[in-house]
Amino acid sequence: MTSNLLGASIAALSVALASGAASAAEPQGVRQYAAVTLSPSGDRVVAIESTDKADQTIRPHGEIVLRSATGAILGKYDPCADCGYAGLSFSPSGDAIAFVATNRKIETAALQVIEGGKLRTIAIVKGVAETPRWSPDGKTIALLATVGAHKEVGATQAGKPLTGEIGSDTDEQRIGVVSAKGGDLKLVSTADTWIYEYDWTPDGRGFVATAAKGDGDNNWWIAKLVAVDLAGETKVLASPSYQMNFPRVSPDGRTVAFIGGIMSDFGSVGGDLYTVPISGGTPRDITPGYKGTFTSIVWRGDLLRGSALIGANTANVAVTPETGAVKIEAQAPYSFSAGDGRFSFTADGKAFAATLSTFERAPIIGLHTIGEPQGRAITHDNDALEAHVAARSVTWTSDGYTVQGWLLSPVTVAPGKTYPMIVQVHGGPSAAAGPGYVASGTTRDLLDHGYFVFEPNPRGSYGQGEAFTRANVRDLGGGDLRDILAGVDAVEKIAPIDDKRLGVFGHSYGGFMTMWTVAHSIRFHAAVAGAGIANWMSYYGENGIDQWMIPFFGASAYDDPAIYDKLSPIRTIRNAKTPTFIYVGERDVECPAPQSIEFWHGLKAMNVPVSLVIYEGEGHGIRKPEHIHDLAHRIVDWFDRYLKA
Repeated sequence: MTSNLLGASIAALSVALASGAASAAEPQGVRQYAAVTLSPSGDRVVAIESTDKADQTIRPHGEIVLRSATGAILGKYDPCADCGYAGLSFSPSGDAIAFVATNRKIETAALQVIEGGKLRTIAIVKGVAETPRWSPDGKTIALLATVGAHKEVGATQAGKPLTGEIGSDTDEQRIGVVSAKGGDLKLVSTADTWIYEYDWTPDGRGFVATAAKGDGDNNWWIAKLVAVDLAGETKVLASPSYQMNFPRVSPDGRTVAFIGGIMSDFGSVGGDLYTVPISGGTPRDITPGYKGTFTSIVWRGDLLRGSALIGANTANVAVTPETGAVKIEAQAPYSFSAGDGRFSFTADGKAFAATLSTFERAPIIGLHTIGEPQGRAITHDNDALEAHVAARSVTWTSDGYTVQGWLLSPVTVAPGKTYPMIVQVHGGPSAAAGPGYVASGTTRDLLDHGYFVFEPNPRGSYGQGEAFTRANVRDLGGGDLRDILAGVDAVEKIAPIDDKRLGVFGHSYGGFMTMWTVAHSIRFHAAVAGAGIANWMSYYGENGIDQWMIPFFGASAYDDPAIYDKLSPIRTIRNAKTPTFIYVGERDVECPAPQSIEFWHGLKAMNVPVSLVIYEGEGHGIRKPEHIHDLAHRIVDWFDRYLKA
């Protein structure tokens, strides 16, 4: 159920989208809008746009599209056919747009600016660059640069080959600055420190950032909040035990706000709101006990504006820093994304833009003025695309918790017929399954093959508050599995599900949960485990991100081996009976291939039907189109083999 302003806006957009759906043909492609960014005055919107086709054999190439606030195209920019674009950022005056163009073929990143309808290159980085930000006076542009990078930034990317002396050559992402007119890029943060996120101080003399020494893939979980001036001098402002995202400096320069909480992956943001004086000190949780998860923030005047996940809804919120009072401007069961968080705000915070979609409705760019009853869609490329799924939010209780999830079904369900169902467990565990248009891919294939798909958000997920997110600490596979099984019971009471034809599927944490479920339950009759974890003890020494495990296990595997052993699916492999398909990327840093091999070996020893595929050159995410298509086919074929009889 939607509420007030944004709800009314989205309802209107839904009607507009639905009106063209009845006679729509099979879509020839879905227009995607990434990094949506609203100009400071709200008169223009820029995004990276591409067309995603189900049968494409290469990644879609994006172009930068500048639109008026009514959606009229003012300009298109695509300076490099071999490049990917990212980091759209308007100058404070709104007259110019900075972005990064990355050419992976020649391993360079160009900082470019659009101004007066023309493109110019400001600086070139031999390596990787991201997140350009204009100084408050608009005279300087900062960015994050990894000079001579050995791999793409992020632990989910394919790791570099493990040859030579291990750990001897570590990449470092640093803050660099360059004149907005062009010139030499100056790296200002120290060479031994990885900068994850940053924000200019209002006086333009430096930055606040989250940073850690050493390997950037591994150490975000122990990152500190720091201040860095333009001369490179670094001061630690806070060293909390939890993880941090979105460090933002108040307009008066006195306070730093950030999102803090237990988080399992950089980029999967969720927690409470914290503030700390810019001089440093102990951060203060200004939203303790809030029954929702904050996912992005920005200062606008004296308020923090941003987004929160509250159950099934994404909310636009305004928070008073002094009191922690949270005002929900609007909320709705939609997904939202923008260039710097879930929403992109004007300079005065009175309007925002975002890409929005649901399971049934394809993406649009929406523009909304806070206080008005309706917003408006400013793009219509996808208006004729039809729904390929029926979706509903489901809630149930488990061990005293209120738990939420999503039930997807074919658009047409035959009366009196029962259906097989796949339970799809999200990654993380600190994350949440949420709406996203189903046009193609594995979920679409499963629905087309007559399956229901259930996406639960058990304890450990976002959306119910920080206590709920922390509820699976030292209990991975315990309470969260009970929540999932209770959710299956709840779904079977409201939908025509055949309990004898249940499957379970997940990737990363979802892959671990699939392995754990196979070793602890015989309720499911087929399973697919992607990039899972079979043995926490051996995993601790194999993965490239062991720091993430300390918050969830309480100590290292060497200091408390018993808990790691207790929660390892391989320890109860003798209980496994479920036919299981396993897949993993060859160069997965987060969940290395030996974990999948170990579980495959155990199932073979137990004479359980099992198949394992290791995808060459892939990291934690399977990204090559040919591998994506192959994997989707194998997953559906596996479930058909064991659940369609």
